[in-house]
Amino acid sequence: MFNRREFATMTLTVGVALCAVGAWHLAAAESAPAAKSAAKSDAANAKKAAKAKKAAEPEAPVFLTPEKAGPDFAIQGEYEGPCGSGKLGAQIIALDRGEFHAVFLRGGLPGAGWDSSAKVEVDGKRDGDKAGFTGAWQATIANGALAGKTDTGESFTLKRVVRHSPTEGAKPSAGALVLFDGTSVDAWDQGRLDDRKLLCAGATSKQTFKNFTLHLEFLLPFKPGARGQARGNSGVYLQNRYEVQVLDSFGLAGLDNECGGIYKQAAPKVNICFPPLQWQTYDIDFQAARLDESGKIIKDAAVAVKHNGVAIHEGVELKAPTSRRGAQGGALDQGPINLQFHANPVFYRNLWLVEKQQ
Repeated sequence: MFNRREFATMTLTVGVALCAVGAWHLAAAESAPAAKSAAKSDAANAKKAAKAKKAAEPEAPVFLTPEKAGPDFAIQGEYEGPCGSGKLGAQIIALDRGEFHAVFLRGGLPGAGWDSSAKVEVDGKRDGDKAGFTGAWQATIANGALAGKTDTGESFTLKRVVRHSPTEGAKPSAGALVLFDGTSVDAWDQGRLDDRKLLCAGATSKQTFKNFTLHLEFLLPFKPGARGQARGNSGVYLQNRYEVQVLDSFGLAGLDNECGGIYKQAAPKVNICFPPLQWQTYDIDFQAARLDESGKIIKDAAVAVKHNGVAIHEGVELKAPTSRRGAQGGALDQGPINLQFHANPVFYRNLWLVEKQQ
């Protein structure tokens, strides 16, 4: 049993402890919003600092014509020639400030002999009007020729080539609807011409279409300092729903978000992307989704694509629109052609379309 004095002392001690605990909880509750606010402020300041740093960095150079593209442009590009008893292709990618990445392909260039074997990749650097590459393979570029040795000692001399798509400049087929021939943008909403009479990315056809074949030609800028999706990005949206990617993916792996990819749905069978500032072609055969009487899709849309004359997709079923920007409202089996603007100067010419029956 406690006497009265002991009980009073214990009660006072417990009361003081409870008051201390209560004060701690109150202080914690009061400090939590302040801490949260400070964290938000720190995050905002970090974001501003990153933005300021990016703004302070020089923008990646953008070139629209070979004549003004600088010395790196003269070295980058495609090379081909004999090597041992076979043929060898090379794709030289400019990485800005005199730096390059070389991709060697046994059998020849993509779509022109490459046997799909493993690529050999080597970095290089320009010195004046020449460039040297060191690694598993050794090579030098000078006067439009790439000469070197493989890791097994085979010598090669490859010449720089500029390829053209077999459908470049193709004339409209009988019954074709000419969407753009360089004379007018009347067929387009937000259509703009540059001073060369090329159609700028960012236009959407006024007409909508169901089943069709489409021919178009596009020109990518030379942006050696840019990487990934910042390197000449656009896209051809079929029915404003399904994107065939347009991007400077020269020499890359050929993924579903690179040139020729059905964006995030199907990678091209081969990356046939030409170097920047060379005209390229898409020839697209599109079959719209089939709907039942209630307007519900009972068969997905499908597409076949030839890039620079090479089949890269055949009968690919399109399971969903490329993104939320896909056509909103309207029938699910028709829509316009959109030439996506993605903050890059990409240009188009010679667009024509032939509508097909179901």
